[in-house]
Amino acid sequence: MPTKETALQAIVDQGLLPLFFYEDPEVSLEIIKTLYNAGVRTLEYTNRGAAALENFTFLKKELKTYEDLHLGIGTIKTVQQANDFLKAGADYVVAPIVDPQVGNLVHEAGLLWIPGCFSPTEIHVAQTAQAALVKLFPANILGPAFLSSIKELFPGQLFIPTGGVELEEDNFRTWFKAGVCAVGMGSKLISKDILVNRQYDTLQDLTAQALELAQKCRK
Repeated sequence: MPTKETALQAIVDQGLLPLFFYEDPEVSLEIIKTLYNAGVRTLEYTNRGAAALENFTFLKKELKTYEDLHLGIGTIKTVQQANDFLKAGADYVVAPIVDPQVGNLVHEAGLLWIPGCFSPTEIHVAQTAQAALVKLFPANILGPAFLSSIKELFPGQLFIPTGGVELEEDNFRTWFKAGVCAVGMGSKLISKDILVNRQYDTLQDLTAQALELAQKCRK
């Protein structure tokens, strides 16, 4: 059974958090299997479409033999959404905003809550609400210099940037040097082309590169 600790450790160990949504559940499943074959053991499926809950329920059922895979749900903004996806078996919950009520619900389930923050005040609210990991979002607007500037205000807090992280050594290295524990990657890894044209081999190669880069750049 996943716990707050196992989910957090999986993200930290991997150094990379892939995230995506796609309307077709079968394609979504193939994407996840491709990520898994490349070495991914934790990823975020995002609540970005009408089919998200139904798809997530399907994915959890189809992936039940993948016992070492943590499947989180992202883009959770309300208590109702959190409730629905926790019931569907989410291993952890990621949000683009800070809502302590959502955090409380996830904590009560014994699971990891990763709220999205854009300012020191939001990070403080998240930290007060016991967020073990804070998402810096959108990362391309904030940039690594933002984290370097404020990190000492929040000793011990773990951070992950999401939104605009590039699959480039310089970009990865700058973020890790600034102090993140992992980087989140959506369309810069799982592009629209890959999804629409079912480019699973391309995705597997890119994911293997990203995983290798994360390990290399965090040293």
